[in-house]
Amino acid sequence: MEEEGSSAPWWQTAVVYQIYPRSFADANGDGVGDLAGITSQLDHLVWLGVDALWLSPFYRSPMKDFGYDVADYCDVDPIFGNLEDFDALLEAAHARGLKLMIDWVPAHSSSEHPWFVDARASRQSDRRNWYVWRDAGPGGELPNNWKCAFSDAPAWTFDAGSGQYYLHSFLAEQPDLNWEEPKVEAAMHEVLRFWLERGVDGFRADVISNIGKDPALASVEEARAKVPPFVFRNEPVTHEYLRRIRALLDTWPGDRAMVGEIPVFDSKEVATFYGAGDELHMAFNFPPLYAPFEAPAWRERIEVTTGALDPRDAWPTWVLSNHDVPRHRTRYGNEARARAAAVLLLTLRGTPFLYMGEELGLEDALVPAACKVDPGGRDGCRAPLPWSRAQGHGWGGAPWLPWPPDAAERSVEAQRDDPGSMLHLYRRLLAARRASPALRLGDFAFLEAPEGLLCWRRDFSGDCRFVVINFEDRELEWPQDDRHEVEVASDGRGESQVYDSRVGPHQALILKPTRPARA
Repeated sequence: MEEEGSSAPWWQTAVVYQIYPRSFADANGDGVGDLAGITSQLDHLVWLGVDALWLSPFYRSPMKDFGYDVADYCDVDPIFGNLEDFDALLEAAHARGLKLMIDWVPAHSSSEHPWFVDARASRQSDRRNWYVWRDAGPGGELPNNWKCAFSDAPAWTFDAGSGQYYLHSFLAEQPDLNWEEPKVEAAMHEVLRFWLERGVDGFRADVISNIGKDPALASVEEARAKVPPFVFRNEPVTHEYLRRIRALLDTWPGDRAMVGEIPVFDSKEVATFYGAGDELHMAFNFPPLYAPFEAPAWRERIEVTTGALDPRDAWPTWVLSNHDVPRHRTRYGNEARARAAAVLLLTLRGTPFLYMGEELGLEDALVPAACKVDPGGRDGCRAPLPWSRAQGHGWGGAPWLPWPPDAAERSVEAQRDDPGSMLHLYRRLLAARRASPALRLGDFAFLEAPEGLLCWRRDFSGDCRFVVINFEDRELEWPQDDRHEVEVASDGRGESQVYDSRVGPHQALILKPTRPARA
């Protein structure tokens, strides 16, 4: 997947498609998605045009946090299948030219993991130091004032059997691993080797910034007491751990990559997790997820991100939706804006990550209180993906969560039959990106534009594209002296025609010069 004249690794030119396995496709009819279901739909993803898949956790788990509480890092939970199903998925993906990344959860385990069961059995346990334990204060108070991420509850739970508190940044069922213990680091490296040996192409590292902690574990001002991200923001030891992880990955052929979840909202701080090209390959930059659909806000987000990463020669990532936040179709309020945002996402410089269902324009499901199961309140964005118009939408049993709105009309089947659908827009965008070195690897420069428009130019080795995005609900103009062809329009209007300087309400365009563009 390297560009001609470039030594770019696959992860710089790829579009990565995130799959939340419980909600993607159900092969055995129990209402929960599984690995065999993913394998059965790989041809659809090839048709769509993505380059790589990222699987959210499928490991053995009590499912208190739906797989992010891992009880066995080297096995598949039976609800998703088994290791043979994983190997079959990986083989089928590679046969279709798709890379496969998997979630890795290094900062905490399940309280049912054998490591923690052993650790809490006795203060003299060989694995006691694999987790973070502290005595109560002199007056019986908690070790510090930290709060866990999902609530205002303390980040400490008392273990009556051994008489100490243990730290958990999330649920009490997710005790934090102690990376100061060399055996923990070695064990987690072995987990990486296990999956690398099976052939995975990379990892998404869950809250990777959380693995390093100040040994003092001191209380902080109340505004920062919630963890993560505010306590473990950027400990120097975390970067030591990351450099050793990177060195491990670099011993494997094929550009094995890691993208880190860094839940801080300072792009300059996120940039430090790239190190000097010797830590993470990529890091998620979350401020754009919270940007309103407004031109000044998006320009600021893009400029801040590039300004933080460019001095480090670090490669950006871009994302509009994922399993932790409301879908961007829901946030932006209408389909026209969501369509324009798709053009924005897939034409920025960096690696775009798509969340399953955003190519269908899915909205968050309305989940009744009786059906809510997620401790973080994220059920709506995790609703199952509808494959067909028919009742059941291609799932054999009642799904584990309610369907998103308009599931029949938004289904893959319905949208594949409609050339004007959101699904076909994503397919055209991905085809245009694949055909253009400029859109995959080119330089990026903002261009002057009227208020309400964002315009930029991408250039690579003689290839050039212009992108125009109208954030307003009225027609605007962006006059150009040179002739351009409308390669992709977010609403389909004017494609393959000469650009006439008009940009419709909430319309976004990719323009291709009809003769070599002037510098």
